[in-house]
Amino acid sequence: MSPEQCHTDTEACAQHIAERLGPDLRMAAPLGLGKPHGLLNALYRLTKADTSRSMTLYTALSLTRPRPKPGLETRFLQPFLDRHFGRDAEDPQYAVDQARNALPSNVAVHEFYMQSGALLHSGSAQRNYISQNYTHVARDLVVQDINLLVQLVARRETPQGVRYSLSCNPDLTLDFLDKAQAAGKPRPLCVAVVHPDLPYLTGHAEVAQDFFDIELQPAAIAPLFALPRQPVDLAEYALGLHASALVKDGGCLQIGIGALSDALVYALLLRQHNNVNWRRGLVAIDPRGATHALATRMGGLAPLEAGLYGASEMVMDGFMHLQREGILKRRSWDNLALERSASTGRLSAQAPGGHYLRGAFFLGTRELYQWLHETEAADPDAIDMCRVSNVNQLYGDHQVLAGLQRRGARFFNTCMMATLFGAAVSDGLEDGAVVSGVGGQYNFVAMAHELPDGRSALLLRATRKVRGTVETNIRFNYGYTTIPRHLRDLFVTEYGVADLRGKTDSECVEAMLAICDARFLDALCAEAKANGKLAEDFQIPEKWRRNRPEDLREALAPLERKGLLPRFPFGSDFTEVEQRLLPALSWLQSASTSWRGRFTLARAMLRRGSAVDGEAEALVRMGLLGQGSLSERLQRRLVQVALRHVAPKP
Repeated sequence: MSPEQCHTDTEACAQHIAERLGPDLRMAAPLGLGKPHGLLNALYRLTKADTSRSMTLYTALSLTRPRPKPGLETRFLQPFLDRHFGRDAEDPQYAVDQARNALPSNVAVHEFYMQSGALLHSGSAQRNYISQNYTHVARDLVVQDINLLVQLVARRETPQGVRYSLSCNPDLTLDFLDKAQAAGKPRPLCVAVVHPDLPYLTGHAEVAQDFFDIELQPAAIAPLFALPRQPVDLAEYALGLHASALVKDGGCLQIGIGALSDALVYALLLRQHNNVNWRRGLVAIDPRGATHALATRMGGLAPLEAGLYGASEMVMDGFMHLQREGILKRRSWDNLALERSASTGRLSAQAPGGHYLRGAFFLGTRELYQWLHETEAADPDAIDMCRVSNVNQLYGDHQVLAGLQRRGARFFNTCMMATLFGAAVSDGLEDGAVVSGVGGQYNFVAMAHELPDGRSALLLRATRKVRGTVETNIRFNYGYTTIPRHLRDLFVTEYGVADLRGKTDSECVEAMLAICDARFLDALCAEAKANGKLAEDFQIPEKWRRNRPEDLREALAPLERKGLLPRFPFGSDFTEVEQRLLPALSWLQSASTSWRGRFTLARAMLRRGSAVDGEAEALVRMGLLGQGSLSERLQRRLVQVALRHVAPKP
């Protein structure tokens, strides 16, 4: 049976929904890529225009394009944004309005996960945030009287009729509808918005033609949201090298998103295909041999011959790179293979069939979306997109199978800060401000403790810059934590790995100090002693005092000279000219945040100097080559100074 209504006009579809459901819309929409921005915007406009109506939206990760500030930021970013996202890209307007505190009073938006830092200054977003584990969202939605579910889908004509794929977001839809039915709740109106570029994935992501009540196939639809590829710096590469030694051949891998995860993936590729230089790099940044010892005990130093199995709530580009390079290849049993093996009394890794990657949602570059499409066509069993409850936890009817799939599991997630006792700060600040959300991090940390040989590794930079001042990300204590200290496991910084599992508080303090930036060792050590967590006679080993950026640069210089640590390890969406501008503009931004930086910048502007290679092209790209206004001449001079500052010295 096909949907009862099929539309090609978004506004007409929105009007139809509004008339059918009445003045109070209580809707759910998937996180990330699966949100149909066009339909959501049409419903939002209807609600804004009529104060007798109301709209309550439950969702997460509302993706919007960056909005650059006037001046140099706009000159650099706007041409890139127009090129990368397309001029006809469409942001969810409620998210844009929420970020500038402009949501109308008859609209409420509840997100359980936000774009990192995007809504720190949005009063409504902070007040309406719902703090939840990813696996609890479906349960909690049941009591919210949801009457509308909207989702971006892929569509396929088959001899048996129309089929739909939840594609990028089978994560919560299936769990929510099942739980609502079990609770005796009315089924919400389910609306499928078809996107022609969304990969059609079969298996658990595929649903029958009667799953949706309404189908919308817009005549024109905005392109899929694609993330730009990120640069990776030397500290992140060091962190990735340490983390890659913890991965066990034949094991299971979960990774998040961002530069730290890219560094880990790249380091795994080095370990696989350039093992000699990978080992040299690891030895160079691990003079104490601590990471080497952990690798011998729980990870590995050899290439990954048996390969890895991926089980990650988010499928991102890293898994694509690992599969292409022959690392992501260990297959999990499918149901038929499991039954066949169980009937003989043997569960064997050589059982036929199965997939090598299981995920709950995907988000990444256009290259990732194309890879998913091609992989489905060539090997339909390879990727299993499924419910988040089947990925982020071990409980339920899939418990035995999940344990077998995830042998040797290494769950890598990022955090913002960590305490000396092993608690982690990943999603919020101690004043209650929400940066992002818990998501599935707690799920994976807890799962690592449940699996016989599972380990959780939280990745973080040892320091960060705040208004031009360097601060430590390792604290004695902090007023808010995402992961409690009793779930402490592995922490990784650019200076090494701290294994905290089963350790005393004083042992944890010492292990965390060993991977801390040396500039903060004395203060942290004194605070620990003052609070009775370190013995009074404890002395900081001299080797810890070499945990400094300059020592790290020296250690990694041989790999850098060989071209093994590229700024963009997986290619760049920026042109060559833009890549030259990036470090210059980054330095300019950093210099302008402190009095010392501004003084240095002012002195540099007064000095005469020679143009560097590529300077004229960079000024053309920024639209600053001509004379222009006084403001434009000042901007041109700033860019010249920055380009000359970061240019390689002869």
